[in-house]
Amino acid sequence: MNVEVTPLPGIGIRKDFRAASGRRVGVVTLRDGGLDLIVSKSEDPDACLASMRLTAAEAAALSNLLGAPQLVEQLRDEHRDLPGVSTRQLSVPGQSPYDGREMGETQIRSRTGSSIVAVMRAGEVYPSPRPDFTIVSGDILIVVGTPDGIDAVTKILARG
Repeated sequence: MNVEVTPLPGIGIRKDFRAASGRRVGVVTLRDGGLDLIVSKSEDPDACLASMRLTAAEAAALSNLLGAPQLVEQLRDEHRDLPGVSTRQLSVPGQSPYDGREMGETQIRSRTGSSIVAVMRAGEVYPSPRPDFTIVSGDILIVVGTPDGIDAVTKILARG
């Protein structure tokens, strides 16, 4: 995928790519630090069809939404020939008793047999997090295990 970077004098920098639909999708990083999500018109790639200002938290959430499925799909492909092994992405809920606590305190591996193989936060991937990694609400955990084990992880994150 070819990402084009275009300086916008007095405004900021546009980074976008052409999607299969012919539309350009991207972001404009504004000089004041703001961030706009943009989509071009299909008949004129230089004309904006839609633009939406994103807060830092919204940009991070969108990044997680877009990045986590790709990581999960890659892991699924790698585990495709291993019967009984599943990979899922789980979000740490806002009311989780483990919000702001170290991952080791969950005892997920010993309680469920499942492993947290990566954490996505604010568009960053933290592979193979150690037990002292602090998890927070909104984190997306990439979990590998049996379907029952992963269901148990969901319950632990929600209720303890």
